Amino acid sequence: MRQNWLKKVIGVGLSAVLCMSALTGCGGGGADASSGNGEDSTQAPAEQESQAAQGGELTIGVTSFADTLEPTEQYFSWVVSRYGVGECLVRFDESGEMVPCLAEKWTNSEDGLTWTFTIRQGVQFSNGNDMTPEMVKASLERTVQMSDRVPEFFDLDKMEVDGQDLIFYLKRPNGNMAGSLADPLFLIVDTSVDDSAFAMEGPICTGPYAVESFNPTDECVVVRNEHYWDGEVPLDKVTLKCIDDQTTRSMALQTDEIQIAYNLKTENLVEFEGNDAYHIQELQSLRSTYAFMNQNGVLEDIKLRQAFLRGLDKETYCGTLLEGGATVGKAPVPPTLDFGFDQLKDENGYDPDGAKKLLEEGGYKDSDGDGFVEMPDGSPLELNFVIYTSREELKVYAEAAQASLKEIGLNVKLDTVSYETLLDKRDSGDYDLLIWNVLVANTGDPENYLRENWYSTSGVNTTGYNNPKVDKLLDELAATFEEDARKDLVMQIQQLIMDDAATVFFGYETTYLFSSTQVTGVHMYPMDYYWLTKDIGLAQ
Repeated sequence: MRQNWLKKVIGVGLSAVLCMSALTGCGGGGADASSGNGEDSTQAPAEQESQAAQGGELTIGVTSFADTLEPTEQYFSWVVSRYGVGECLVRFDESGEMVPCLAEKWTNSEDGLTWTFTIRQGVQFSNGNDMTPEMVKASLERTVQMSDRVPEFFDLDKMEVDGQDLIFYLKRPNGNMAGSLADPLFLIVDTSVDDSAFAMEGPICTGPYAVESFNPTDECVVVRNEHYWDGEVPLDKVTLKCIDDQTTRSMALQTDEIQIAYNLKTENLVEFEGNDAYHIQELQSLRSTYAFMNQNGVLEDIKLRQAFLRGLDKETYCGTLLEGGATVGKAPVPPTLDFGFDQLKDENGYDPDGAKKLLEEGGYKDSDGDGFVEMPDGSPLELNFVIYTSREELKVYAEAAQASLKEIGLNVKLDTVSYETLLDKRDSGDYDLLIWNVLVANTGDPENYLRENWYSTSGVNTTGYNNPKVDKLLDELAATFEEDARKDLVMQIQQLIMDDAATVFFGYETTYLFSSTQVTGVHMYPMDYYWLTKDIGLAQ
């Protein structure tokens, strides 16, 4: 049931992967529907790629480095997965469909309280130790113990091993346990070694690569896992180089300092289009850029939040400033997923005159003539907007919002920090607004994303947002398996969040992947947990 639902959603919502260079040798594995050159644009990826050579080294330009490789810290398990080191029991394929990985298969009880995963035999960790069901259980117990994010995925009662089966007994129903276990938080590590070394030396996992060295401010170097269970690994070594500046990352690809560049944007297309030395892949993203509004401070006032939202010219931000590289945001879930985006009503679209009226009604006036309104009690009103800029679009949104809101009298100060500092500020509640960019279907549909960010008791929800109706619907969603019923619940939850003016939804960015034609086997995944895979190699 869950696999069919996910496949339908991805198939309807996501654009085809495009190769913007010549179709021959297209590493994207997709068609350029607008090429009009008469060539066969329906080739399978294997037919479009050169044979990979065995051996060699590669450098990939990345953003938002982790300050630790401990996978239970914050969201840094994503780095361990993206860098080809960690694997989970379940994974998502290029269509966004759940497929077996370290588990060969799984079943569940009708009530969603008992899930059984058959652990794959013949798998070894990168140190040569055998991966047994008991070791998988120990790894997941470690995650449950060390991460406060686990309850947002499932509420575990206990686990038992029965032969090759690992059985999960849950306290609350979960209609998507397999999707939950596909999140990199639940990647499997060898707990028989000294795990205190994981932070700086990398965890011992089962992926195609193992960490050789790690410098949190510069690079992570990984080498071939000689014990990998799922086929040959072409490359000897890969360097993941942190290049936060978008222009510098683009130049590094053009000068062959790197051979793959992640998180380049629409404005970079002109630098590579028409050059058959590069592949460009494009995907209508499952990511959303939004800003939390902290209701524990001055934004407790819904009129102020509504005015803030109505002061944002998101059409200009997405269409002009980002050169059409994003769809205008309004709701938690983007239109690339079939959860009623067009049916949801946005009462707080761009309306600067309406925003000014709301401020006046709320008692916010510019008494000193400086162009900015004060609080109803006459004290200064200054909104602290915390951002990070390793994703260029975040800076664009924030600076544009600051300018737009000045026009309606709101004084917004930008606090630009590292991604790691931003996480600390989020967790401590030290912000009025805080930028966020996240995959909205990290378990295959939006359930976990919605629970993690807007459930009243979620450890991630530091905004003070609390709507009992949202909590009730999220609990109902967890116990619901039928597709149409799940869609209806997700739509109801989204509408409540929008009506509460709880969050600023800026836009849903188009994702690009740029790579040299020297590199084969490079694919985009809608669930962007997989950057360096066993398929990537150098052309012969």
